[in-house]
Amino acid sequence: MPEPDPDLLIEFDDVLLRRGGTTLVGPATWNVELDERWVVLGPNGAGKTSLLRMAAAEVHPTSGSAFLLGERLGRVEVGELRQRIGLSSSSLANRVPADEVVGDLVVSAGYAVLGRWREEYEDMDTDRAIEMLEGMGVEHLLKRTYGTLSEGERKRVLIARALMTDPELLLLDEPAAGLDLGGREELVARLTDLASDPDAPATVLITHHVEEIPPGFTHALLLKEGGVVAQGLLDDVVTADNLTEAFSQRITLDKVDGRFFARRTRAPGAHRA
Repeated sequence: MPEPDPDLLIEFDDVLLRRGGTTLVGPATWNVELDERWVVLGPNGAGKTSLLRMAAAEVHPTSGSAFLLGERLGRVEVGELRQRIGLSSSSLANRVPADEVVGDLVVSAGYAVLGRWREEYEDMDTDRAIEMLEGMGVEHLLKRTYGTLSEGERKRVLIARALMTDPELLLLDEPAAGLDLGGREELVARLTDLASDPDAPATVLITHHVEEIPPGFTHALLLKEGGVVAQGLLDDVVTADNLTEAFSQRITLDKVDGRFFARRTRAPGAHRA
């Protein structure tokens, strides 16, 4: 039986995830070290969310070896493991009651529950919840209810909740999905600050769009139809050629002030109808 590498938070070796006879991810080998900030890119159906669900200990791979935080999936109590992982996802967002108070939503992460009930919290817990909200620029929403927030505010509140337990690993599943330009840019700015914080956890961000990659992210994994197109240092992976391969369209890529911008271009000699 393989032993985990103590320097790796995610250690996937030839993992494969199948459901109903369909391969969702893999085979893929992927390692994430402490202090790394990864972006996982690819078109719809590429397997990004399925990969993240394995990284969140929500599903086990069909085959291959998978270690999270030094523990082997399938041989560890996943409840305890999940407490060490911060997760923000659309599936979580859809389960938050509309009348949940923002402060309660964040502080209750310590109990891994949605909806504060009879549990008691100390002042230090409340102070940390406020600190996490401040880091996302939404501390003024402390007493608001979740249902009254804009989509951008909800996304940043959920990231604050994911950070509440001081996780070793932070997983963000398409946090900019559904945001307008202003909301996206505010979120990218906050994630840029987080990426530059040496005390922040290792982070994995899923997105379809290179424009959503915050400056300070270090590595990228590019997927297509469940397979790996490229992985490694960000600038080596996020290239026009690799994006063209992954998205099956001719892509031109620019980088301005640390931000990527992509657009489709016509092949040489092509004419509009």
